[in-house]
Amino acid sequence: MQKLFINTWVFEAEIKSGVTQAELVKRVAELGADGIEVRREYFKDLTNELPAVHEAAQKDHLAVALSVPDELFVAGKLNTQLANYLVEGRQLGASKLKFNLGDFANYQGDLANDFSFWPSNIALNIENDQTEVSGHLEPIANFLKIAKEAGVKIGYVYDLGNWAYTKGDAELAATELAPYADYLHFKNVAKAADGSLTVTTDLSTGVFDWRKLYALLPATADVALEFPMPDDATVKTQVDQMHVAMKERQ
Repeated sequence: MQKLFINTWVFEAEIKSGVTQAELVKRVAELGADGIEVRREYFKDLTNELPAVHEAAQKDHLAVALSVPDELFVAGKLNTQLANYLVEGRQLGASKLKFNLGDFANYQGDLANDFSFWPSNIALNIENDQTEVSGHLEPIANFLKIAKEAGVKIGYVYDLGNWAYTKGDAELAATELAPYADYLHFKNVAKAADGSLTVTTDLSTGVFDWRKLYALLPATADVALEFPMPDDATVKTQVDQMHVAMKERQ
């Protein structure tokens, strides 16, 4: 059954004030989520914090996902740091790791061989981000197609809000990338008169009809709420809303 994760960006204010991600685990569980998605850039002490998150998540029966702000491909080659990130994921007890695509356009290697070290029990995903390299439909679709043909299991994280920043067609992307999507990141974006974009604190407020787009994506995919919220009451409302939407698709 699909799980609902809370990405720790939700608690951005607390993180900035010094709260660790391990300290957020119990709170995430109490808010009704099935998993916590931790962000690598939020860790200050990997040696101690990774096992602390793992222990807390086991205690509260939460799944763990790791968001890594790095790319699968750097300068046309497989990122040499991937093996280290995998070690970190294992220390977390993570069920999935997420990256950006990066420079696959200049890759000349053997995908099956290069990814042979990746274990089958930890999902490897790429996400559409807000960059020119990794934030557009065509290169992402091309890579996922080639990876599938090579027998390499790499999933796709559909990030709704990011399509606004790259001026992409969120509906077309949902349709084209649905066969690869196994994890969905939901946030909405408001557009000001001057054209500037702001992430909203409510999924139902913004330029996207998230329910319509969710209907185009796999019902079996895990879902994450990924946007800062002002208080736990707001988080709870969003969690409950998403749980209802997920249940309707079962």
